[in-house]
Amino acid sequence: LSGSPALRRDNFASRLKRANCSFILNLCVADMGDFDEKSGVIDCKTPWGCWYQTLDEVVAEVNLEPGTKAKEIKCKLTGKKLTTVVRGQELMNGILAGNVVTDDFIWTVEDHKLLRIVITKSDRTGRSCWPSLLEGQYQADPVVYDNMEKKMTLERVQRETQGIENTTSWEQIWKWDDATRKAIGTKLE
Repeated sequence: LSGSPALRRDNFASRLKRANCSFILNLCVADMGDFDEKSGVIDCKTPWGCWYQTLDEVVAEVNLEPGTKAKEIKCKLTGKKLTTVVRGQELMNGILAGNVVTDDFIWTVEDHKLLRIVITKSDRTGRSCWPSLLEGQYQADPVVYDNMEKKMTLERVQRETQGIENTTSWEQIWKWDDATRKAIGTKLE
């Protein structure tokens, strides 16, 4: 397949349709109208700001009083325990809802009004969508959680099918039985 990524993606989707692979197509485009297309994330609102997740990371964005300096913030990750204190007020203190890479943790203060905490997930397959930031705290409501799962599934499918757009051998893509490969081959020709 040649052309721009969008053209290859459209061609791939067209082949899936003709091959009656609507289950994959539906998985890829289901309810995408609800997603925030500008930032590409589904955020979960909290009293202090919001948190969101991607396949690789969990990010917490804390709204700060204007003029807050980094030296007024204590943000610590020990094992799975996250503690965040701003100007002496504890905002977060608890066990993270999923497993993380403890030495891959960073926090920054942006424009003296936003604290961004970035934590790397240890399971980056996209098969574990966190229901909350901390165990029992800052839980996503069912609609937000459902959209988070859909967005992560879409990201995972896009990541897994990246190489598919550039290959022409359907036998290499899926190792289905001979009858299925023949049915798809005749429909794609």
